[in-house]
Amino acid sequence: MATSKKSPKKRLALVESDEWLVPVEEEINNRLQRYNDRLKNIEESFGSILKFADAYKYFGIHYDKKAGGWFYREWAPAAYELFLFGDFNSWNRNSHPLSKNEYGIWELFLDEKTYSGSFKHGSLLKVLVHAANGWKERIPAYITRVVQNDNTKDFTAQLWMPETPFSWKGDNFVTGKMEDLLIYECHVGMAQEKYGVGTYNEFADYTLPRIKEGGYNAIQVMAIAEHPYYGSFGYHVSNFFAASSRFGTPEELKYLIKTAHSMGIAVIMDIVHSHTVKNIHEGLNEFDGSDHQYFHPGERGDHPAWDSKLFDYGKTEVLQFLLSNVKYWLEEFHFDGFRFDGVTSMMYFHHGMTAFDSRDKYFTDGVEWDAITYLQLANTLIHKVKKDTISIAEDVSGMPGLCRPIDEGGIGFDYRLAMGLPDFWIRTLKEKKDEDWNMDEIWFTLNDRRPDVGTIGYAESHDQALVGDKTLAFWLMDKEMYFHMHKHDPDLVIERGMALHKMIRLITSTLGGQAYLNFIGNEFGHPEWIDFPREGNGWSYHYARRQWSLRDSHDLKYQFLAEFDKAMIKLISDNKVLSAGYGDLVKSDDWNKTIVYEKAGLVFVFNFHINQSLPDYEFFVPDFGDYKLILNSDSPAFGGLNRVDDSITYTTLYNEIDGRHFLKVYVPNRTALVFKKVEK
Repeated sequence: MATSKKSPKKRLALVESDEWLVPVEEEINNRLQRYNDRLKNIEESFGSILKFADAYKYFGIHYDKKAGGWFYREWAPAAYELFLFGDFNSWNRNSHPLSKNEYGIWELFLDEKTYSGSFKHGSLLKVLVHAANGWKERIPAYITRVVQNDNTKDFTAQLWMPETPFSWKGDNFVTGKMEDLLIYECHVGMAQEKYGVGTYNEFADYTLPRIKEGGYNAIQVMAIAEHPYYGSFGYHVSNFFAASSRFGTPEELKYLIKTAHSMGIAVIMDIVHSHTVKNIHEGLNEFDGSDHQYFHPGERGDHPAWDSKLFDYGKTEVLQFLLSNVKYWLEEFHFDGFRFDGVTSMMYFHHGMTAFDSRDKYFTDGVEWDAITYLQLANTLIHKVKKDTISIAEDVSGMPGLCRPIDEGGIGFDYRLAMGLPDFWIRTLKEKKDEDWNMDEIWFTLNDRRPDVGTIGYAESHDQALVGDKTLAFWLMDKEMYFHMHKHDPDLVIERGMALHKMIRLITSTLGGQAYLNFIGNEFGHPEWIDFPREGNGWSYHYARRQWSLRDSHDLKYQFLAEFDKAMIKLISDNKVLSAGYGDLVKSDDWNKTIVYEKAGLVFVFNFHINQSLPDYEFFVPDFGDYKLILNSDSPAFGGLNRVDDSITYTTLYNEIDGRHFLKVYVPNRTALVFKKVEK
């Protein structure tokens, strides 16, 4: 009898597009299966992932109109007793006990008739938890407002239920599918020039107009979720549902976001779900007395490099907490997306502290499957809540499929940060003489990415600006920035530094990815580093601010770098450069230290030579006709030496041997020129 052959299983698109992944096809299939199984379990138990992520509407403190009072609910399965106390009951620590159900959820109801005058908007409170670790005063896990006492420096939960809710009327902003995403990475607290902490309102009123004028269409905001130590840059979160009160109220953050939207600027939150603080009093650690409520037990629950706690992404209640947090920021604050911090650390038990030199490192050796499933679920959720939400991964490992759709075998992010690019530039400036720069190396480094991976290129971010490292401007000009930035003070170090600063940022922004990121102040070469107030610097705010007066001064050279950045961003935006795919290399001329490439109908010419200018330099162009110079880094408007006449029209010549059209152009050393064909 003839036997029927079983039809082969259809290969996932991720594997279909990359032969290198064929040997680990089963692991990629398993990755998708784990996600599907987890999602199915959520849908069967809770109805949908959207309902599953509504936990923030159930846990914490909520007014129930039908019941006529407030419910407080907390998940703490291993705790012995819980008591709510605060100014509503004169801080009586045991008069208001919570009752526990079979799921480890504690609950307390306060009726409105009894407590309407005392339990109100602005009330301060805590929860007393009696557990295996003793009696601890804690902050409710889902609380939406936490404030710090100016005198004692202790953090306390605050009931936040304003009578008049914030009005989003008129906020009709949608990201759509931004073809050229131009991101301005920023920090609210250090965004002002004053010696102190900036506010949401100050950022909205004074900083956003600068960002808009600079041409950026998105901001990536750091340090939003509450964190007890300001110097952590917001990366040691304690209270995941509370917008940091250092910068103002939740309504003032909403005002910032609504104002950005009115300017056509998307707002991306730097969300930290990779770890959390160890703090007992402020955070989640040992909340119910155990070490494994939200985290892995024992050593696995501790991050060896960050001195923090690691979530157990395999636990349903932890998934619900984190996914609910994602939905909360999208729905309540109208964020337009997230930059997920520490994705490499999440995806591997070794937290990325290894060489990724084999396929097994991505799929079997030390891979944290539960964390990857969580990231897939998070990406599913955010695109269900808001169709065009922007999802960015901070990953240095190069995990295959990171930015591919989940049903193709991927993890579902829209973009990854090209973290190797700033490292390349810093390494080049530190280790190589200018005359040893290799044009092929620059070209291949900036283009080293898969075409199907959404990539955000950047020359430097906040990591390079922190104390202990240097920004590009400081690597290039160092202490000379203190003495020779007056525009009538010629200096060879400054001249070189400004020229290369412009060139590095232009070539990175136009080649490094489908999106581009700049850190606040770097566009004008902000001097020095970032160092938040701490004991080691005498709690000084001197380096935790942005000195806009330097950029605004007509007597200083910072204005030239800022104006160049503005012109560069406009060129990218007007010509849709980022969405044009890869550039086409015309010339990699290492003898003359020159790179020429075409992209988005433009011709880019970079001469990195230390002293050799190139008269009548020839290079092919896409079509015959007249070409105009539309960006010239040597222009006096950008602090250049004015060696090229911007008004010249360049007419193509014809090379009969190659059958192609070319231009002959004077290209000064350390200069970038961009040409565009004149349309008739």
